[in-house]
Amino acid sequence: MGYPERLLAPEEQLLLHRHRHWKALIAPTLWGVALTGAGVALYAWLDSRELDATLATVLDIALVVVWLVLVSWLVIAPYVRWFTTHFVITDRRVLFRTGVFTRSGIDIPLARINTVQFRHGVIDRMFRTGTLVIESASDDPLEFDDIPRVERVHSMLYDELHHEIEDDERR
Repeated sequence: MGYPERLLAPEEQLLLHRHRHWKALIAPTLWGVALTGAGVALYAWLDSRELDATLATVLDIALVVVWLVLVSWLVIAPYVRWFTTHFVITDRRVLFRTGVFTRSGIDIPLARINTVQFRHGVIDRMFRTGTLVIESASDDPLEFDDIPRVERVHSMLYDELHHEIEDDERR
């Protein structure tokens, strides 16, 4: 799903739209598998016990409620956060949006960007991801973690900055 074109300014062109790298979903997926496995095992264990019918029903309901709470917190919430986090580059600005109920975001005009850096360690290099660091004229550097193909994004942003500087010099 691309970034909604209707949210861009007139004649602004979308150059790049990324979510965080999919590696951010590894831990929530593993939590989902572990919680489901533990829930099924505990349910089977409770079912094998000779318990009063009322107590068995209460324990089954408690197990499902605890499972739902943990899965919502450790699995569903990270997936929703991933899906609703957008890193966007247009021909005019860099946008970062996140949130579902409470949305937050930042726009950095290309003309205000001083430096663009990236960094990635061994694991990030294996996953082709990294951290993009953007320093603007008046703010502390902003770090955007888990940007897929961070080196390509860095190059693209640098090229756009170069074009922006050339356009300013022509005026």
